[in-house]
Amino acid sequence: MNTFFHALILLVLITDPLGNIPLFIVALDRVAPERKSRVIWRESLIAFLILAAAMLAGRGIMAFLGLSDESIKAAGGVILFLIAINMVFPGSGARLGEGPAQGEPFIVPIAVPLISGPSAMAMAMVIAANDPSRMLEWLAALVICIGVTVLVLFASGRIKRLLGEQGLVAIERLMGLVLTAVAIDMMLNGAAAYLGKFLARP
Repeated sequence: MNTFFHALILLVLITDPLGNIPLFIVALDRVAPERKSRVIWRESLIAFLILAAAMLAGRGIMAFLGLSDESIKAAGGVILFLIAINMVFPGSGARLGEGPAQGEPFIVPIAVPLISGPSAMAMAMVIAANDPSRMLEWLAALVICIGVTVLVLFASGRIKRLLGEQGLVAIERLMGLVLTAVAIDMMLNGAAAYLGKFLARP
């Protein structure tokens, strides 16, 4: 999370717009065609506001809990690792995304939990808490991430037809492998920083 692009890639991977395409399609099938565009923009805006609030409040929450920067880095790695395992092995954890069987989706399931689920909110907090002085950069990365999600939502049907179920699964597992490597790196960096701080004590 040392750079803007690193944060952007993490946010896109953790919100997983491509992996959520089947669930997006199911949720949007209940929406009248003339309202789909409005619903997509509304749900994406709600998701952005939730994640932005998590970013802005993240440092305060971490400080209130008395968490160090080292523990924040390690915790971010653990969160990413658990998400990555579920992407590579989908049966290993719960996948939230079921909403009301009928009616137009409002907040659930598109805004929450498909876009701004618990893991995405936790990672937004970790990203911002890692360097609060660069909050504008992190918010800009979040704006682009939500923009990517909006594009995927609008094109979800065409993307699914183009890639097929197996293609979507393959892409999600590849993203899971990349996320696993990032998670391990974050955990090692957090552990190394903690050990360095511990060993430096008189």
